[in-house]
Amino acid sequence: MTERLQRLRTALAERDLPAILLTAPASRRYISGFTGSAGALLISAEAALLLTDGRYVVQAAAEAPAFSLCEIRPPARPLPKLLAELTTELGIGRLGFEAAAMTVAEYRQLTAALGNAVELVATENIVEELRMVKDSSEIALLRKAVAITDAALAAVLPTLSPAMTEREAAWKIEVALHELGAEGPSFPIIVAAGRNSARPHHTPGEDQLGEGQPIIIDMGARYSGYHADLTRTIVLGQADDMFRAVYAATLAAQQAAIQALRPGLPWSEADVVARRVIGEAGYADGIAHSLGHGVGLVIHEAPWLRMTAPDAPPSPPLQAGMVTSVEPGIYLPAWGGVRIEDLVLITADGCEVLSQSPR
Repeated sequence: MTERLQRLRTALAERDLPAILLTAPASRRYISGFTGSAGALLISAEAALLLTDGRYVVQAAAEAPAFSLCEIRPPARPLPKLLAELTTELGIGRLGFEAAAMTVAEYRQLTAALGNAVELVATENIVEELRMVKDSSEIALLRKAVAITDAALAAVLPTLSPAMTEREAAWKIEVALHELGAEGPSFPIIVAAGRNSARPHHTPGEDQLGEGQPIIIDMGARYSGYHADLTRTIVLGQADDMFRAVYAATLAAQQAAIQALRPGLPWSEADVVARRVIGEAGYADGIAHSLGHGVGLVIHEAPWLRMTAPDAPPSPPLQAGMVTSVEPGIYLPAWGGVRIEDLVLITADGCEVLSQSPR
């Protein structure tokens, strides 16, 4: 965690920002190691403080030994009042905060407590940019989450039957994830059968899986805070020519995109590659979402593998150590859909597919 803290301080110096308040759970965990559900980090060039309440004092001391602990004591000493005391004590006149993680109500409370003594500066993506490139410990945790996900799917697939409902199948997958060592699912599991599979984020219901129709299964294990993400599209019974054609186009798009992934490739280019393959197969109108997204402490994070507008700035390049999903899909409302998704690690000379479930 000390190395991550130093990288954050370097990022603050580059932005001429003396200090920052981190309130996003993923930022708090990434920088300090603290996994509690409440608290904040106050970080300057000299200070590294973890602010939390009495429920987490013992836990914070164990998980974040590099941070000095300051206890929030509501209502006598709520977070805004504690921050006013600390910024005065540390001589902080400008304080960054995570704009995407602070509500309007929280901002108003903080400005009231700080008054004119401290200038609040809205920041975006400072910690998120640090998190994009995974270190070796993070990659090991992601590999474990992916392995649990692969094993859970392998355990559940043989138990599926045409009479089973989407909801029953989703529950079987969730149970398997827990039994194999996951903290829980990375997100609400998707099982979408028949025409429901044309809805990329369908909520499993009472529809039966049936025979001869597409069934999208989107799932992932969360392990030690890190997420996996895997999608397979299957058929119970015999697949017809329509399914085989749509599936082949989706798989070809995924394989072409994976072959293109390498350090230096702009984020948007992989999406362009996949769209081209799907369009050449005649299914351009069936594309409903971008190619993929980064995965780590948050299930959807940078890098974003998606097209940019013609007048937009060029998208950033991929870097070794990034982990991203590659999940092209084709969705035809009158029929159904196909999505194939794997997690991919960008390496020094290309990429490595982490997921091992058969396609």
